[in-house]
Amino acid sequence: MRVTRISANLPVDDIASARSFYTDYLGLDVGFDLGWVANFHPPGNSATAVQLVTGDASAPVDSNISVGVSDVEEAYRLAVERGYEVVHPLTTEPWGPTRFFVRAPGGEVVNVVGHD
Repeated sequence: MRVTRISANLPVDDIASARSFYTDYLGLDVGFDLGWVANFHPPGNSATAVQLVTGDASAPVDSNISVGVSDVEEAYRLAVERGYEVVHPLTTEPWGPTRFFVRAPGGEVVNVVGHD
């Protein structure tokens, strides 16, 4: 398993009202916008991004960071093997990715995600 991308997840009340700051002011492109989460990245560099989140659509908590990996099943196996707390099980979400949430030793919640 290797890390393929990392995105900071920032909590916001309203993605639509924050959008112009990231697109017009900072000049970022929209990677996706699902209404409850939106991804913004520099033009031509989708591996570096910020995500605005109003509340996760399926997990019981919001994550602090999203980490894309080359093999999400292997990442899940390693997390369980090492005894890390899984706070959202390995799930293929209706919007496409397979992911799980794991709590880091400092208490941060990490969204570990694989894309087909």
